[in-house]
Amino acid sequence: MTNFSQDKSFWQSTYGPWLVLGVLSIIWGSSFILIKKSLLAFSPDEVGTLRIGISTLAILPLFIARLKKQQWSYMPIFLAVGLTGNLVPALLFAHAEVKIDSGIAGVLNSLTPLFTIIIAWIFFRHKFNILQALGILIGFFGASFLILFNAGQISQQEHLMYGLLIVIATLCYGMSVNIVNNKLDNVQPLDITIMSFLSVGLFAWVYLFGYTDFVEHASTHDHRWISIASVTFLALIGTTLSTIIFYKLVQETDAIFGSLVSYLIPIVALLWAVIDGESLLMSHLAGFALILFGIYLVKRKPGQPKSN
Repeated sequence: MTNFSQDKSFWQSTYGPWLVLGVLSIIWGSSFILIKKSLLAFSPDEVGTLRIGISTLAILPLFIARLKKQQWSYMPIFLAVGLTGNLVPALLFAHAEVKIDSGIAGVLNSLTPLFTIIIAWIFFRHKFNILQALGILIGFFGASFLILFNAGQISQQEHLMYGLLIVIATLCYGMSVNIVNNKLDNVQPLDITIMSFLSVGLFAWVYLFGYTDFVEHASTHDHRWISIASVTFLALIGTTLSTIIFYKLVQETDAIFGSLVSYLIPIVALLWAVIDGESLLMSHLAGFALILFGIYLVKRKPGQPKSN
């Protein structure tokens, strides 16, 4: 990991950042089906806190090994990253997927780049133009279209309410990548991951064992092994390892490029959804297309020629 992080030629090459983006899209695109399988035995709060708790345990040896290198003065910022980039979205997505299909959750996750640029403009003085404003509007229209037109398994009001949980989660992700890009650019990605998880990990474990029925579900539920395996993979690969890689990607490029992973995540998520037998409607594809077109406009610089 150290050699990978310090290899400037890799990050400065044409393929390097895009290769990392592709790997992350596969990992994170699989997260939504893993959340769905985790919910077979566990409640949303159990899935969210267990996911963060396992991730925190996984980085404890790294924390001990790098204890003297930690920049404790950044602790309030690490806490902000831990909340907005890890704990809050983990809980929100788990709650949303009680009613929302994993494929739809993956598509709505595409809103992250739109919130990223909005937050960059409001809080970090990122330049904002009419084309980007149009892209944001189109993207949110696509999300609204996606949320309001569902497969009819639940009421429109429920679909809207649970869909908004995912919208809030993507807002949190947008905040997180901007904080990392603007406030932690001099901190190693591994240390950002370590400290951000530690800042919320203790709360996750206390809440899991003190305020949920996790022990009962983990010992008696018929689907407990599927759920335990799913949330463990989700925590170790889909959260801990991928977070380290993502923070490095953001540092070596920028917050907007890093958020482009949301272009590819929905494709992977929809493939898993189809394999798992979820309904895929034309309205879903239409909403997805509008969101992606909105992201394209947000990313396209003035005067930039259209790609072939």
